[in-house]
Amino acid sequence: MELNGIKPAAGAKHARRRVGRGIGSGLGKTAGRGHKGQKSRSGGYHKVGFEGGQMPLQRRLPKRGFKSVSLRFNAEITLSDLACLQVEVIDLLLLKERGLVPAHAKTVKVIKSGNLTKAVKLTGVAATAGARLAIEAAGGSIV
Repeated sequence: MELNGIKPAAGAKHARRRVGRGIGSGLGKTAGRGHKGQKSRSGGYHKVGFEGGQMPLQRRLPKRGFKSVSLRFNAEITLSDLACLQVEVIDLLLLKERGLVPAHAKTVKVIKSGNLTKAVKLTGVAATAGARLAIEAAGGSIV
C-alpha cells in the first residue's frame, strides 16, 4: 500500500451541489430557492423559534419550577459510607480526600441510609434527624 493509492470507499464521498451554474445543472437561475419571499433573498431568514409574528411556543408555555444555583455545592453522604471510613473524626476535607463527596462541595449532610455501628465524631458536617439519632445511638457526636 502506497500513500498515493489511499482513497475513500466507492460511494462514500459525494460531489458538492453547485448551485447557480446555468440551466443545464438543474439548479440555475434561482439556484433552488424558488421565487420571491424572505427565504429566496440573501441574508433573509429568521431567528430560531420565530413563528412569523405569532407568539412563539417558548413564550406561550408557562414558566414552571425553580432550580437553585446553590444546590450544586451541596452533597450527601450515607451512614454506610461513614461506616466504611476507618477514622474517628470526620470532616469535609477528609470526605473530599477520600472521594466520597465532589471537590466543589461546600456543605455535606449525612442521610439515614444503611447503619452505623462504631462511634464517629462529625465536625462541620450536617445530619438529618434520623441520621443524628443513629450516630448518637452508636456513641458518636456531631459538632
